[in-house]
Amino acid sequence: MLKRVVHANFLVWFVALSFAFLSGCAKPPTMEIEKAEKAVAEAKQKEADLYVRDTFSKAEEALKKAKSYVDEKKYKEAKASAEESLGLAQQSITMIEPNKAKMKADAEQIVLDVQNSLNELKATVVKAIRKKAQINREEIQGAIGKFEIDMVSAKEQLQAGKIRLAYDQLISVQQQLKSQKDSLDSLLGIATAEKK
Repeated sequence: MLKRVVHANFLVWFVALSFAFLSGCAKPPTMEIEKAEKAVAEAKQKEADLYVRDTFSKAEEALKKAKSYVDEKKYKEAKASAEESLGLAQQSITMIEPNKAKMKADAEQIVLDVQNSLNELKATVVKAIRKKAQINREEIQGAIGKFEIDMVSAKEQLQAGKIRLAYDQLISVQQQLKSQKDSLDSLLGIATAEKK
């Protein structure tokens, strides 16, 4: 009976020591982190940061977490984060071309919309001048000139394949144009009300 108790105690101690030894000797997931780093670098080189921002950002964040877990010696969590980063980076790479093509199509449509808005703005300026609205002609002409220059620049960027840059510039021009037109419409409304 005593032998059984000693044997059982020995077994418990052996299992506990083995567990402590194995957990103490766990190694950082170096290979997984390296793979994730390469995938994130490849995704960035292929412009995932421009065309698949959300997924690419998540891949970068997961990689940072993996490195942080290694510093904290939480190797299991580090491995999981590194694998997550790798998957997200690879996913972002597959999404680049479709997103880029969609953004290019959207940018081309915005070019047409902005051109129409620019023509409407010019017509509104003429109407405001006829109704003798209190407008700053030089300021408006300068703004129209800037919009036209920005449009030429955006079209050149589209042709050069700098889709994200062109898209962002076109969105900015579109918003500025809307603001300018709303301001003019407001002045026209005031001028019309004063004449009544």
